[in-house]
Amino acid sequence: MFHYALIMLVAGLGIPVLAALNAGLGRQIGSPAMAATVLFVVAFSVALIAALLTQPQAATRLASAPKYLFLAGTLVAFYILSITWIAPVIGVGNAVFFVLLGQLISAAAIDHFGLFAAQVTPLTGTRAAGIALMAAGVLLTQKV
Repeated sequence: MFHYALIMLVAGLGIPVLAALNAGLGRQIGSPAMAATVLFVVAFSVALIAALLTQPQAATRLASAPKYLFLAGTLVAFYILSITWIAPVIGVGNAVFFVLLGQLISAAAIDHFGLFAAQVTPLTGTRAAGIALMAAGVLLTQKV
């Protein structure tokens, strides 16, 4: 369990770095959309190599996957485009604050209702208070 938590911690550390780097690229070239496109080309290349090295046979099962699952790609594109465009305007910290707040709300709803076949974890009063405390803690670190 610890190694999973560590991997996700590193992934979380990367989100503001990703936002700052891609926002910088967008400013440098004068196009947040082109910066996002470059990010996706690099990300696609890395993910394709990982897929081919670990589970190449998975590609044969794509046609049978429920089509709504592909919405995840649209959500990633929306996140990258929005963070690349907005972070230079309001700052990386403020942009990521709102991303974190959205993640807390969405994650609580997904877990509570077991959406998308997620494990059900009811939103108890204690859990809601913990989420609110996390949101307040993140808010305290930013000038919003």
